[in-house]
Amino acid sequence: MVYAENTTVDSAKSRVEIERTLERYGATGFMYGSQAEKAVVGFEMQGRTVRFIIPLPDRNSKRFTQTATGRVASADVASKAYEQAVRQKWRALSLVVKAKLEAVESGISVFEEEFLANIVMPGGSTVYENIKGGIETAYQTGKVSPLLQLER
Repeated sequence: MVYAENTTVDSAKSRVEIERTLERYGATGFMYGSQAEKAVVGFEMQGRTVRFIIPLPDRNSKRFTQTATGRVASADVASKAYEQAVRQKWRALSLVVKAKLEAVESGISVFEEEFLANIVMPGGSTVYENIKGGIETAYQTGKVSPLLQLER
């Protein structure tokens, strides 16, 4: 089962909901944008910049362009299926952001712990983008190497 796979909430409403949630919890800035197969949400909070990149489905995927029996789907059917998939992604992101912020607010964890992978470092890349290669290497070799290079 996919969370919110049948949601009727428009993507724009989910974006506004995310922004309002962030404001309620103290964010000092918010932005979003999109391209063909991804969207981005960014915000500033507790002296940090956080960025989520949301992979969007390929509009030309067989998932949308073909029926369950393999026939070509009408443009209307394909468009509706695609929009449904996009709405689902935005609802899921809204859930993630709310859950992380509430975990921080409730004292279950701290801000950096919840948003660590998505914190933007000087230079523009996220913590995850900086360490993902080191994680893979550690699992392949069994040796932990410095995952995050810090300047001296």
